Amino acid sequence: MKGGFSPPGDYIYFKSQVPLHKIPYNFFQIGTKQWRYYDFGPKVVPPLICIPGTAGTADVYYKQIMALSMKGYRVISVDIPHVWNNHEWVQAFEKFLDVIDVHRIHLYGTSLGGFLALLFAQHRPRRVKSLVLSNTFLETKYFAAAMPWAPVVSWTPSFLLKRHVLTGILSGPHEPFIADSVDFVVAQVETLSREDLASRLTLTSDTASIGPLMLSDSLMTIIDTNDKCAIPQQLKDEVSERFPGARRADIKSGGDFPFLSRPDEINLHLKLHLRRVGVEAREDLVPGIPKASNDDGGSGGGSGEPKDDREDTDDASNADGSKSNPGGSSGNDSQPPLVPDNNDSHNPDNQPLGGTTSKGHDPLQPLLSGASYEKNVILVTSLLHLLVEFFVICYQQLHVSLLILYINNKQCPMILM
Repeated sequence: MKGGFSPPGDYIYFKSQVPLHKIPYNFFQIGTKQWRYYDFGPKVVPPLICIPGTAGTADVYYKQIMALSMKGYRVISVDIPHVWNNHEWVQAFEKFLDVIDVHRIHLYGTSLGGFLALLFAQHRPRRVKSLVLSNTFLETKYFAAAMPWAPVVSWTPSFLLKRHVLTGILSGPHEPFIADSVDFVVAQVETLSREDLASRLTLTSDTASIGPLMLSDSLMTIIDTNDKCAIPQQLKDEVSERFPGARRADIKSGGDFPFLSRPDEINLHLKLHLRRVGVEAREDLVPGIPKASNDDGGSGGGSGEPKDDREDTDDASNADGSKSNPGGSSGNDSQPPLVPDNNDSHNPDNQPLGGTTSKGHDPLQPLLSGASYEKNVILVTSLLHLLVEFFVICYQQLHVSLLILYINNKQCPMILM
């Protein structure tokens, strides 16, 4: 990354663990479209494919890839390739899915990525099983009006294209996490070529709108931020009005990139959506996490609605403590609750005094067991009383002796010399 931006530590760790895939040009018959993507998580799980906006790359979803893959989900994050119209996008994306051998998908799109996800769901309804949309729109006429120079965008120099993209990201004072997300995306924009920016701006300004979808509203989730972002509120409201049966998840603040600024909330809503549409996580296939020993077949998740939303947070467990923490392979949360007697089993004061036995050998057990228990207790108590009286008498005699010695010393100071 260029400039003075320093990438966060979790991103550096992500890059060291998750490989970046590239599909060569010769895989495709439709122009020269190279795909750059991440694919992480159990391959047997239907994937959640993340599509970024105009300023995004496949890297901007690294927090979702790391968090969801550790829960047993498969996440694919893609770069938007060099396509120049909506029809070309649908064909190129379908070819990409064929190459990676994925047929039924769940799409998560933000901004322009949400619009492209809707386009693919409209023209290839059999391949899209569910949609998650965030800060997106239904038609491009608003952006086409803001770009009167769209016919010459393919000839525009790179620095002007970057300047136009960055002006769309609202500047000014932000919350620290939102400011960090903006810095990260700005650094990603610096990695984009002129063809990347020109093709994405062309898709944004190309006259198009979303027609009827065969996908049920119940298989859609809309995640919008309530603070200011580059997508006008009117356009976001049109999406909600178009799909009234979709699940809504409003986030109080998050800016243009809530997947970076509010990753915990976004990841929670994504997991709830995947469970609701029947995606079963395979936590037992995650390296470093032992297989579950419960009766549900050892899977980390299940289809349908979760019984308790608290089990979807990264650090929470069930209220009864019966479910292990899916984020780690060891720890007290994954162990059954301890019996209080076992915790104090090595304390002599808490040993049983009756006929109960323990695994360890107690040398006092022969003395304090059997029918002579009461007699032994009386004997021990009597001995203790005698010892106490003996020490009291000795202490009194010592006190008197010291007093006599002190008086004698007053009369004859040389006694202590």
